[in-house]
Amino acid sequence: MSGANGLVAGVAPVTRRVRAYFAPVNRVTGAATIFDAAQSGGFALDAPPAPWVDLGWVKNFTRRCETKVTAMLAGAPVMAQSQVRAEVEATVSLEFERWGKLQLALASGTQQMNLLKTATGAAANGSGGVAEAAIALNPDSTATALDVGATAAAQFSVGDLVAVDVDYGGTTGYVGSWVSAGYVKSAAAVGANANYTRRVTLNVGRVAGISGGVLQLGAALPAGAPAAGMQVSPLVGFVDREGGSFFQEWSALFVMEGEQGDRVLYHYPRLQAMQGSTEKMAALAEPLEQVRLAGAFRALPVKDAADGEMVLCFRSYLPAAMSGV
Repeated sequence: MSGANGLVAGVAPVTRRVRAYFAPVNRVTGAATIFDAAQSGGFALDAPPAPWVDLGWVKNFTRRCETKVTAMLAGAPVMAQSQVRAEVEATVSLEFERWGKLQLALASGTQQMNLLKTATGAAANGSGGVAEAAIALNPDSTATALDVGATAAAQFSVGDLVAVDVDYGGTTGYVGSWVSAGYVKSAAAVGANANYTRRVTLNVGRVAGISGGVLQLGAALPAGAPAAGMQVSPLVGFVDREGGSFFQEWSALFVMEGEQGDRVLYHYPRLQAMQGSTEKMAALAEPLEQVRLAGAFRALPVKDAADGEMVLCFRSYLPAAMSGV
């Protein structure tokens, strides 16, 4: 209903689906990727601002506020004089509508590994046996074109999956370019496995064409143009494990696009996986069922630069044009 001033009365948002976007957290410094709804809240859903990655539509998006509020009691007789937040906690659960490297990593909870092509005669291993030697990249390689030379290019076929990262150097700590894909607690446990970083890296792509010794990728590598020392390994798929000590942690943004032109955004600067790999079955046409990746996450705190408060989530509402406020 419009008023005399032409404004439309505000109504509760009506939305069809929820779109998920994730961005890296610097695990070494603890720095999250911050989304500023004042600057970028109206972005086109198919073109999120860098470094946010579109993970597609999600089902059964549920966010829970589990913050506990306690009364401060005083006086005789005892009465509630004020309130305090005794415990602040928030969780998010969802089901991804599509499977991909990043969706698998987020839903797995721990390291999400690449099934690198194994060397001839390699012993069987649950997360993949000893891999073939990686192939060096020429300096002119880009995020979408990997120059390996004509001889090496003959080892690849259109449609192959590839992992691009540096050799594991025998150190402890976080490993993986663009985003921390795992944590090495014991260099002795990994040993002289130069391929370990490429085994866990999220910097993967698919070969869409081969020409002149160059592997043309179907999409840009998440880490951008390969840095010095990066090499490429072919892979056949992905594997994750139940167990392990590493926790996935990402910055997250969830968008509800309103049918009246409004928009609701939920920004969690730090979400850490709180369960292992889980699937949910959704009935399609009998006897088919769709297998959805189910993820559950716990929010971790960041400091709001506006006033120094420690917070878990920012909920933003962008009203429709000419709606009452």
